Amino acid sequence: MATAIYLSSPAAPSSCARQRRQTTRATASATDRPREVVSPKRRLPLRKVPGDYGPPVLGAIRDRFEYFYGPGGRDGFFTSRVRAHGSTVVRLNMPPGPFVARDPRVVALLDAASFPVLFDTSLVDKTDLFTGTFMPSTELTGGYRVLSYLDPAEPNHGPLKTLLFYLLSHRRQHVIPKFREVYGDLFGLMENELARVGKADFGHYNDAAAFSFLCQALLGRDPAESALQGDGPKLITKWVLFQLSPLLSLGLPKHVEDSLLHSFRLPPALVKKDYDRLADFFRDAARRVVDEGERLGVAREEAVHNILFAMCFNSFGGMKILFPSLVKWLGRAGGRAHGRLATEVRDAVRAHGGEVTMKALAEMPLVKSAVYEALRIEPPVAMQYGRAKQDMVVESHDYGFEVREGEMLFGYQPMATKDPRVFARAEEYVPDRFLGEDGAQLLRHVVWSNGPETASPTLQDKQCAGKDFVVLIARLLVAELFLRYDSFDVQVGASALGSSVTITSLKKATF
Repeated sequence: MATAIYLSSPAAPSSCARQRRQTTRATASATDRPREVVSPKRRLPLRKVPGDYGPPVLGAIRDRFEYFYGPGGRDGFFTSRVRAHGSTVVRLNMPPGPFVARDPRVVALLDAASFPVLFDTSLVDKTDLFTGTFMPSTELTGGYRVLSYLDPAEPNHGPLKTLLFYLLSHRRQHVIPKFREVYGDLFGLMENELARVGKADFGHYNDAAAFSFLCQALLGRDPAESALQGDGPKLITKWVLFQLSPLLSLGLPKHVEDSLLHSFRLPPALVKKDYDRLADFFRDAARRVVDEGERLGVAREEAVHNILFAMCFNSFGGMKILFPSLVKWLGRAGGRAHGRLATEVRDAVRAHGGEVTMKALAEMPLVKSAVYEALRIEPPVAMQYGRAKQDMVVESHDYGFEVREGEMLFGYQPMATKDPRVFARAEEYVPDRFLGEDGAQLLRHVVWSNGPETASPTLQDKQCAGKDFVVLIARLLVAELFLRYDSFDVQVGASALGSSVTITSLKKATF
């Protein structure tokens, strides 16, 4: 059954009025076939959104404890609500709630059919919703509301997103060689660590490599040769903690952690000196990009803080989560998958004179599929928010749900991208899932970038400006791995941001 989103009048519509309304938008199907636009005669039955918020304050605190410390963890929190209400669209409270967020109430969209309404900025407002029901202090971003918190209707959104497109493209010829140089050094260091102690923490080496690569490739500056020296990743991690602490669990005793992290904001003043060091580096290293921002009408200081946020929070933060996740899933995929990937990578590189080029990467479809599958099964940004601009009906696979203007819509992406009505073996990592025509049809359901993988970001939407850049460097990581090694083994643990991955063996290339 196709799904759609319908606009409704502010007053509760009559059945005749509902029949007269026209479909305004069709979203993706739960099958592999191209989707039809739904006619009013084929609408799904309307149902009231189930669930409740409980008593003020206490209901939100109850949900917060269940979310962080209940059985099954975060996934269990959502799946228990789906089971209890027999619906993938439910009402619940999202953390942090009291006393960080003013209003924790959301309508949660927990399937692939309802989730895409969050991409449609004609229907949902994205103002100040990057981190959800609360916004970190602008003291953590130089006093500016940076691009991630702007709705596309705001006048600064277009120039700032244009600036990020420029940042990502103006030194594009340096991306592949710098990646290979920096990550080649990473693997050398890890081999030494393995030889010395029998294991190597991928995340530790990846943090240093990611920041170095981004600065050298996009800005032409090595941070190790600046006043930052090797402190960049440590400063960024601390700064990100101060922004996201109300949403994180650090493994402390739950009452201590809830009081310290989830009930109050950490004071920005405690990280100001660290942030100022980062800002000083970008004022100098990003001058060429700041000049372009000034040409676009962006004040120089505002450009500095937006570049810093894009490179440190969005890009470095993304690599800090995605790369260990990708290595984890590849490591678990086993020797047969490793052999297929190694053969594809080496054949393509040999066919192009031994060089890793864009043309060589284009001849590695399995590598690309393996990256998409990692982004599907464990999207680096799990949550999306949007506030309804008007009354509408949002459909799941089975029902339509009336949502009122001003209500907060929340989507938990892992449930959308592991929807069993879209993906067979949805809970399994299947490296070749996106090969062939059928696989290509499924790409519209891969939505890690705040939009479908089949779309490209524009100035009018909130899709990640670096969407294609992220996929490219993830493909480069896989290619670099299997140029060097026939196979590898991992041990996996949890961390505050994603997975902790330890390499326990690297089997060097033999063919």
